[in-house]
Amino acid sequence: MASSDDAVLILGIGNVLWADEGFGVRCAEALNAGWALPDNVTVMDGGTQGLYLLPYVTAARHLIVFDAVDFGLVPGTLHLVAGEDVPQFMGAKKMSLHQTGFQEVLASARLLDQLPETLLLIGVQPVELDDYGGSLRPEVDAQVTPAVSVALARLREWGMPLVAREAGAERLNDAALSRGVYEGARPPEALACRFGDQRFFPEDA
Repeated sequence: MASSDDAVLILGIGNVLWADEGFGVRCAEALNAGWALPDNVTVMDGGTQGLYLLPYVTAARHLIVFDAVDFGLVPGTLHLVAGEDVPQFMGAKKMSLHQTGFQEVLASARLLDQLPETLLLIGVQPVELDDYGGSLRPEVDAQVTPAVSVALARLREWGMPLVAREAGAERLNDAALSRGVYEGARPPEALACRFGDQRFFPEDA
């Protein structure tokens, strides 16, 4: 991501392998699939990359993050955190290692005096995390479109031109991780393996 005076970074962070942990990534995918954005706006699947995201964060003037966060609210609740509260909140109640890693990214950007000028966390209270290979729960899935709408509204406030896509966008990640492919290959609920996902088990010797 090239640095510019009005560079915007939109990150979806989390792990699609663990049910509602995938919320942030699915939001970034939905935004990228539905909208063509100007060159100064970058949408990324930040996954669980941690400090590898630092160069992208420090190059941005504005940062929007989608994530599943333990706000202590009713499961499925969409909640916004802005400004100085974002780095503090990311470290308050960690649900997984990716949040530890992203807190380090923000702390490092601050130490470098390159923290983005504007920070916005668009988060959802998860319903279920302990389901390896699972999909977003309905309450969380229902918040993907509203979360994307919040991000679009903020981009418009910043004067960014937005155009609805008429054709498919380049993917943010491997096609195997797309919701249609990934969730379509999931076994029926009655057959799902609760201690893992059999698609990722090693073959018997």
